[in-house]
Amino acid sequence: MTSVPSSPPKPGENPATDQTVLSRLAALKTMSVNELKGEWERLFATGAPNNSRSYLEIRIAYRIQELTHGGLSRKSRQMLKALSAEMHGKGLGGTPKMLDDRKPIPGTRLIREWQGVTHVVTVQPDGFDYDGQRYKSLSKVANTITGKHWNGFAFFGLGRARKGGA
Repeated sequence: MTSVPSSPPKPGENPATDQTVLSRLAALKTMSVNELKGEWERLFATGAPNNSRSYLEIRIAYRIQELTHGGLSRKSRQMLKALSAEMHGKGLGGTPKMLDDRKPIPGTRLIREWQGVTHVVTVQPDGFDYDGQRYKSLSKVANTITGKHWNGFAFFGLGRARKGGA
């Protein structure tokens, strides 16, 4: 006779498990950034992506709870995928990309004078055309023009991202 694997306990179902999770979460606040990075490596089996204390704490806290109580259900993951696809105007088969509302509509020509030379970039749906080459980011175009690392939106005077689409 085989046993059916039980699902992880939900929060509130097992006080001992809840106390263990709460203790582990509280301990994160007392850890140094290096200790948090060690915890990250233990829980994710990969190096920590950065040194941001708040980022590490939040992601590690979620991971502790995920491993103890289970992650999102399949239905929830499908719903999030569908909502993301809908928000980005894609069918469920596509992989939505992050949108930056600073990016002008395709066909727009960006003109910038740099050291006495006028540079023209044409916005495409999937990148930017400059000097006969296709670039995925405006920052790469700015780097090509200046030889230095620039935020492409700042270099072309497109400003900061707008909040709430305004």
